[in-house]
This record gives sequence, C-alpha cells and structure tokens, in this order.
Amino acid sequence: MIDATPITLDELAAAEMRSMAFVYVSEAFAEATLDGIEIEAVAEAAFCAAFRELIAVYGQDCAARIAKRLPERVEAGEFSAATRQ
Repeated sequence: MIDATPITLDELAAAEMRSMAFVYVSEAFAEATLDGIEIEAVAEAAFCAAFRELIAVYGQDCAARIAKRLPERVEAGEFSAATRQ
C-alpha cells in the first residue's frame, strides 16, 4: 500500500510556481546558448543573480545557509538532469 502524504493547496501552488520558474530559467539558458554564450557563463551569471535576489529578499545569513547546504545537495544528485522537474 502506498503511504500518501497529503499536500496542501499552498504547497501545490508553490510547487507549480517553482516548476514554472524552472521553465523560464531553462528558456533563458537556451536563448543565451543560441546567441553563442557559453553555458558555464550563463550558469555562473544565473547563480550570482539568484544569490543576489536571495540576499535582497532574505538577507545574507539565509543565503549563506543555503550555500552551505549546496555541496551535499549536489552530491545527492538533486540537481542532476535525471531529477529535474
């Protein structure tokens, strides 16, 4: 039997918003590479822009906590192409 954890409407809306945001960012990556910009440059710029926004909205301490968890998330495969949403 599958143990289903109930999802609230707010959680569902947040997941849908993240999914939509991922599409926007993926399209920006595609457009930039079509314009001849190397993927590494696009990725670094996106990463820096994301952290600037996090700091602006949540502060440096929050952004630093997120940054500290990145290595374990990368090693766990959270960002691999197979796990993209």
